[in-house]
Amino acid sequence: MKKPLMKSLLVAFSALLATSVVPLSSAQANDTLGQKVQYDTKAPVNDGKDVSIQYWTWNDGDPAIKLAESYQKLHPNVKIEVVNHPWDDYWTKLPLALQGSDGPAIFNIHNSQDKLLSSYLEAYDIPTEDLKADFTGVEPHVVDGKVNYLDIVMNTGNIYYNKKMWQAAGLTDKDIPKTWDEFREVAKKLTIKEGDNLVQAGFNWNGSYAGLYQGLNYQKGTLLFQEDGTTPNYNNETTKENLKFLVDLYEVDGVGSKDFGTDDTQSFGNQQSAMVYKWGWFANELKTKYPDVEYGVFATPTFSKDQPFAYDRYNGESTPGINKNQSEEQRKVAQDFLKYLLANDQYSLEAAKAYASYPTKNSVQEDKSLKSDPVLSVIAPRIKKLIWPGPFPATMETSAKKAAEEVLYNGVDLDSALENAQRQMERDMRNESFKSLESAYQ
Repeated sequence: MKKPLMKSLLVAFSALLATSVVPLSSAQANDTLGQKVQYDTKAPVNDGKDVSIQYWTWNDGDPAIKLAESYQKLHPNVKIEVVNHPWDDYWTKLPLALQGSDGPAIFNIHNSQDKLLSSYLEAYDIPTEDLKADFTGVEPHVVDGKVNYLDIVMNTGNIYYNKKMWQAAGLTDKDIPKTWDEFREVAKKLTIKEGDNLVQAGFNWNGSYAGLYQGLNYQKGTLLFQEDGTTPNYNNETTKENLKFLVDLYEVDGVGSKDFGTDDTQSFGNQQSAMVYKWGWFANELKTKYPDVEYGVFATPTFSKDQPFAYDRYNGESTPGINKNQSEEQRKVAQDFLKYLLANDQYSLEAAKAYASYPTKNSVQEDKSLKSDPVLSVIAPRIKKLIWPGPFPATMETSAKKAAEEVLYNGVDLDSALENAQRQMERDMRNESFKSLESAYQ
């Protein structure tokens, strides 16, 4: 998985969204924004007295920056100073700044840094039930009945395919597979060999197993963590079945190879592999690095046509956090600005544009600009059946990746590889305070 965000994550569909505005209902058109979470644009802030607050972020494309401009036009007595630090510096400087009373009143959050920031957050001054009414995926973010931040957009994995290869194989839109069995047959048709040499891989998952296995397990109802929420749940029959399925695609079906394009991103970009499993960031990478690739996107298949327990894992870009150590005056202004963001549909649309991800706000999910984007249109029907387990330790991916490599490259049997990975995960997490959020989805 790649870090979401970053300046480069401005995608092709941004032009479609640039002028997209969700109109307010006639009843709301004058003074009030929002559905359940509402904002009165005429209500004074800080009793009309001048006040200045800082908003910290790591990204010039942060949608809160643009909305800060419109907020200040509504409230000329409020000045929002935007402080931008690069990603790597941000996570060093921000916690230090939040320890005292001089830090930013409001700041950009990424859910991967939950552990780092949670102790500095003031809960939103918005009823949790109102947030649940307006947004998808609020439950995992509820702590003691309150919400400190939530996901404003979500992304997940999909299958990217080369349209020219698809057409050359005689495939049409009718052949887009819904199940993994159908996928296997399509992958065979997309595979080209010259003698024993693989020339074109039908499907390449080299480099993607660490993310792919999580979604496959979720499809069968197997969580990443055991009932205690802290013990990894990697060594189990579901993981074994799914890793064998992926290995068999190579060793039995011959649709790919461990030695063919060991980086599936590059292999697809160089038009050597017909299909890969990738997240939303890949669309931008293709645009910037491999502009000649004509690609399509379809939803990751499932093991049957019945709705699975979940379609995949997701990750999200987060709404801002309020600094509990700032003054009461500044916190109140920050809370007011936050409510303006959450009530304003335009914030969600700007977030979708900036992060190439699907908005969690229900009122904008039917926006035509989203449905015309090839990635987001695929995510849309699945958004309520995705799981965020929380910002789990890296070993859940690094140790799983090693297990797959042990099987593919070193001839280690499946049982041993899974046992070794499980032990490593448990060792790595022995002193971790992480607790899975998966129970919120059961």
